[in-house]
Amino acid sequence: MTPISNPASVYFDNAATTPLDPEVLDAMLPFMREHFGNPSSIHGHGRKVRAAIENARKTIAHFLNAAPAEISFTSGGTEADNYAAFGSIRTLGLKHAVTSKLEHHAVLHTLEALAKQGEIELSFVRHDAQGRLDLAHLDELLGTHTRSFVSLMHGNNEIGNLNDIEAISGICRTHGAIFHTDTVQTMGHYRHDVRQLGNHFLVGSAHKFHGPKGVGFLFCNSEVQVQPLIHGGAQERNVRAGTENVYGIVGLAKALEIAYRDMDQHHQHIQALKERFIARLRAEIDDVQFNGLSAEADQSLYTVLNVSLPPSDMNEMLLFNLDINHISASGGSACTSGSNIGSHVLSALGCDPNRGAIRFSMSKYNTADEVDYAVAQLAKMYRKVPA
Repeated sequence: MTPISNPASVYFDNAATTPLDPEVLDAMLPFMREHFGNPSSIHGHGRKVRAAIENARKTIAHFLNAAPAEISFTSGGTEADNYAAFGSIRTLGLKHAVTSKLEHHAVLHTLEALAKQGEIELSFVRHDAQGRLDLAHLDELLGTHTRSFVSLMHGNNEIGNLNDIEAISGICRTHGAIFHTDTVQTMGHYRHDVRQLGNHFLVGSAHKFHGPKGVGFLFCNSEVQVQPLIHGGAQERNVRAGTENVYGIVGLAKALEIAYRDMDQHHQHIQALKERFIARLRAEIDDVQFNGLSAEADQSLYTVLNVSLPPSDMNEMLLFNLDINHISASGGSACTSGSNIGSHVLSALGCDPNRGAIRFSMSKYNTADEVDYAVAQLAKMYRKVPA
């Protein structure tokens, strides 16, 4: 392998956040410069901005096969997850919740807080060493309670595992459970049809698919009416108080439009990069492994590859050494970066703590040369011993 020369920077942390698409910025700029009205105002300045918000809502609803009234804008995925959990559990009087220990902390910490306060009994679905959920166990858990709240993500943000949310939704329907799925990592990368899926809640965050930070949305099925998480004004049909993030919402809708427009092309491009990553790593490093199902093309996010490196003195400084070589990657979720907590997902899988773990997450802007360069830097630290 002939690596490329040292680049200015290589960004492989797209599961944490993605670069803003120039088309998205172009759509947002008029609402930063000229269209500054408050969308709750009834005069012309306000009406123009209100129309932009409602057009964005219709755009998102169209792509999800939802009704516009089922889409509420939030500050991001975490707020949307919290709204679904707190809102449905408290409004509907649910006393039991089911999740897995592999969920994002936006879900885990929320449900654990409700359990600690005595509002719910919390159960965890079993999974195997690769993170496959035991859906028979889910069925068993739901069968022992009259009605439950279930939160299981579509694509895992650390190991890339894809869950069969259509099958999960069917089990929930059988038991009359409320089903929330965190689709933050898969929104804009896979198509979601909420009518076919039959779930109650679904979540998106713009900055995961080349939109702006600080804006997201919650799909709430019209079958379920829940109390708001944030109280105040009558914005978002009395669902979420506070003046809307107008240019963020416009950017969110534009980013999703672009993602759906170019999805097949980008899927093919990124999947090829991931396959190249796997092949190069196996060729250059002895005993390289992959955590979860991230190396299985049909069972994992095509954007995420979680690499397990051999035990080495280099592991402690792995991310630092990549960073000084201008490669940005992560050891897990960005939400726990620098906290000395480590990856709760890898811990739940029972991964060997002596092995180095690194998550490479790719986007449409990455190249094959960048893959080769990243592998070359890792190979310097973990060079395969000649036979």
